[in-house]
Amino acid sequence: MLKRKIFGLRLPTRTLALGKRTLLMGVLNITPDSFSDGGKFLTADRAIDHALTLQKSGADILDIGAESTRPGSKDTSAVEELRRLLPVLQSLRGKLNIPISIDTRKASVAEIAVSAGAEIVNDVSGLCYDPRLAEVAARRRVPLILTHMRGEPATMQKIPFARNVMHDVTRGLRASIQKARNAGVAKSQIIIDPGIGFGKSFQQNYELLQSLPQLAKLGYPLLVGTSRKGFLGRTLALALQGHAGIKAKTVPPDQRIWATAATVTASILGGAHIVRVHDVAEMAQVARIADLLLNPRDTSGK
Repeated sequence: MLKRKIFGLRLPTRTLALGKRTLLMGVLNITPDSFSDGGKFLTADRAIDHALTLQKSGADILDIGAESTRPGSKDTSAVEELRRLLPVLQSLRGKLNIPISIDTRKASVAEIAVSAGAEIVNDVSGLCYDPRLAEVAARRRVPLILTHMRGEPATMQKIPFARNVMHDVTRGLRASIQKARNAGVAKSQIIIDPGIGFGKSFQQNYELLQSLPQLAKLGYPLLVGTSRKGFLGRTLALALQGHAGIKAKTVPPDQRIWATAATVTASILGGAHIVRVHDVAEMAQVARIADLLLNPRDTSGK
C-alpha cells in the first residue's frame, strides 16, 4: 500500500491538511439531469438543506455543481449555471463551516462563485473547455482541481477509447498541469483527478484504480470520484445476470453504495487524498477503516 505524501492546501479562510486522513468531498448537484440525483436539489431550499446534511454527515468539502457533465449531457450556459448557483451560495454564507468547491468548466462562473464564497475550483475538463479558468484560480489564489476527460461530455463514451489508458491520463494531466502553471497557479495549489468514467471504457476504470500509485508519482494530491458511477452499475448487473432470470444491463445509482464503498477503499489504499462521494455518512465509515489500514497506529481519527 502507498504511503501518502502530506500536502497543505491553502484556501482563502484556512489551510487543509491532505494526507493525514482522507477528506470527504460531498456532492451537491443543483441540476435537472445529473446521472445520480438530477432534479432532487434543484430548488434553493432543498439544496441548502442537503448541503447542511452533508456537513453534518461528515463532509470535509462541499462540491456544488450546476451543470451536468454525465455522458451524453449537453452544455449549460453560464447564465443558467449562475441562476442555479448564486441563491445557494448566498444562502449558505454563515451557515456552512466547511469550504465550498465550485464544479464548473467556465471561467466566468468560477469568478463569480469565488466572489460568492467558493474556495476551490473543480474543473472536470482539465482546462480543455476554458483555459482562462486557470487565470481565475491564480488571481483569486484558490486551489484548482484538474480532471482528465477524454473528449466532451456529449460524446466521451462514443469516441474511441485510448489504447493505453494510463499513458493517456498521465499525458493529459501533465498538459493540464502545464496550462495551470503557465497561468500562474502555484504547484502547491493543484489537485489532480484521473477522471473515472470520463471517456474511459468499463475495464479502463478498474485499470486506473489499480494504477493510482503511478499517478501519485506526479507529485500532486489525488482526488478520486467513483461514487455511484455507471461502470459500477454495469459490474453489479453482470454479477446478477443468470439469477432468477435477471437480464438488466445496469442497476440504479442508489443501489450502487456497496460497490462505491469498495472503490473508495481501493482509492484510499492507492493514495487518494480526497474522495468525492454522494453518500457521505456511509463513506465516512469506509474512509476511516481504510485510513487505519494505511496507518494502524493512528487511532485519533483526526
